[in-house]
This record gives sequence, structure tokens and C-alpha cells, in this order.
Amino acid sequence: MKFNWFKKIVKDYPKFWETYLAYFDENQSNSKRYVVFDCETTGLDYKSDRILSIGAVAIQNEQIIVGDFMEVFLQQDIFKPESVPIHGILKEGKEEKIVEAEAVIRFLEFIKDATLIGHHVDFDIEMINQALNRLHVGKLKNQAMDTDVMYQKLKYLPVEQHSSLDELCDIFKIKKSDRHTASGDAFITALLFLKLKKKLNIK
Repeated sequence: MKFNWFKKIVKDYPKFWETYLAYFDENQSNSKRYVVFDCETTGLDYKSDRILSIGAVAIQNEQIIVGDFMEVFLQQDIFKPESVPIHGILKEGKEEKIVEAEAVIRFLEFIKDATLIGHHVDFDIEMINQALNRLHVGKLKNQAMDTDVMYQKLKYLPVEQHSSLDELCDIFKIKKSDRHTASGDAFITALLFLKLKKKLNIK
């Protein structure tokens, strides 16, 4: 009987995942780039719901880089009409839609090794991770910061006391344009992040 249990088993990852992982090599430049992102979804259950759109914009040197952004709309295999009044995305809408795999690959190509920013960002990260799981690869490796948690620290609030994006926009006098669109919420959150970052003296 031939035994080959001693052979090293190496998972054969697709090229896009190897490219993404390479950004986290020690030899990579550690220039500070933030990516603020938001996912519009069919609901709030990350296991059964799906991403409808992803919007993201980059921040460097304390500035929102308007030209460094992405927005994609996904084909809807799961459609929940009751969620349309919130995000306004129709199953057969006018937006050009791509499959989930392509959307997530584009997202990885955009974020690279940036620090991810979002409001209640854990949910958005988990939605991306579920999509990555369906592609049989690993989870996001990026560091992440949550604007809700930043506000809790600023005001010494208990961890269970959460604030909505609308509430913080009102507090910091941020115009809520294109609210409940992925790109609009990403831009609003980017403005909020810069204000909180300054008040918390985060370099």
C-alpha cells in the first residue's frame, strides 16, 4: 500500500485571491489608504440575504479622493420586493448588473490592503465574506474601523448604545444626499469618518 499522507497539501486558490493576498506581504508599501464602503442588501441576514450593490471611495492624506471610487450593481438571484422602498434597486432596473463573483473580485482589486471603514461595518464585511465563501476562498484580511464605535469612544458611550448614520449626520451637520444608495452612504460615511478621526486625533 502506498502512503502519501506526508505530502504537503496546498490549496490551489484562484489568481484573483492570490493577487489579493499578495498585498499583505511584509514587503508591500504601508502607505495609509482608507476605503469607506457600503453594501445595499436584500435584508439583514448575512446567511440568507444577498448584496445588491457595493459603493466605495478612498481616503488618503485626510482627503476623499473623488476619482478613486467604485460602484457596482449585482444581478439579483434573490429578490425581496419589500426592501425596494429602502434602497430603490429594482430586479430589472436600468443599472448595468454583474454577477456576484465579478462584483466581489472588483471589490478586492479596489480595496487592496486598505483599512476598511463603514458604519456598522461588521455587517458589510460579513456580507462580503459570505460571497467570498461561495467562491471557496478565505475571508477579508483588511483592518477595519467602524464610525459608530468611533463615536462611542468620542462620547464615552457604552458599547451597547448605538447611533444610526442619520443621527450622526445630524449631529455633525453632514448633508444626507443619496442616502440608502451604496455610493451615497459610502461618501456620507467618509465625511463622518474624517470628522471623527480629527476629533479623536487619529493619525
